[in-house]
Amino acid sequence: MSPAAPAGRAPLARAPRAPASPGLSRIDWRSAEAALDERGCAVIPGLVSPEACAAHAALFDQRGRFRSHVDMARFRFGVGEYRYFASPLPPLVADLREALYPPLAGIANRWMERLGTPEADRFPAALAPFLARCAAAGQTKPTPLLLRYETGGHNCLHQDVYGPVAFPLQLTVLLSRPGVDFTGGEFVLVEQRPRQQSRAEVVPLEQGDAVVFATRFRPVAGGRGTYRVALRHGVSRLRSGRRHALGIIFHDAR
Repeated sequence: MSPAAPAGRAPLARAPRAPASPGLSRIDWRSAEAALDERGCAVIPGLVSPEACAAHAALFDQRGRFRSHVDMARFRFGVGEYRYFASPLPPLVADLREALYPPLAGIANRWMERLGTPEADRFPAALAPFLARCAAAGQTKPTPLLLRYETGGHNCLHQDVYGPVAFPLQLTVLLSRPGVDFTGGEFVLVEQRPRQQSRAEVVPLEQGDAVVFATRFRPVAGGRGTYRVALRHGVSRLRSGRRHALGIIFHDAR
């Protein structure tokens, strides 16, 4: 039985569990890993259904679901706002986080192996022991979040690192309809190789598509072995409308 809502507060609407993630069973992980190796990002088309996209975008106005709210302009992060979900996470968000972690951990560990990272610093095969590692480092706050941008909004280039424990991959799901709900607002990934100029990757997405991308770095083969290439991500300026996105980060925050 669901607990009663506090006096004076309407009960929170239940986020749908199905049809939520029609794209999970169709993910071509071999192609996704190849794209991540080559560009630092990969698109998963149709990961979330249109109905679930709309329902989860509507959660933004239900403040009781979130542990914190950030006005991006206040901190010079950009123009827009985002909210971190409180525990327990909505079922869709929890399901995606748990289901996507194992294959991404496999990719992350292959990256770590190429970079010569000690075995003790590799990632567990399942999400629960990884979150236990986060908790041991004092990182216990959930990091999945909803983002909302209005006309003129944007997100400056950044990295989502919340403590000493950080998973090297994360994803963003576009919840709004490009060309209908908004224009502009493209996802942007910028790579900086040593002694080279930065390279930008603009990733077109449709509603329900996810982009998986490197949180901080990816391995690149060079003449003297494999080295780390730094990456940052952001969102270009919205020319019109309103854009919602769901961010799924696997490490927790302090």
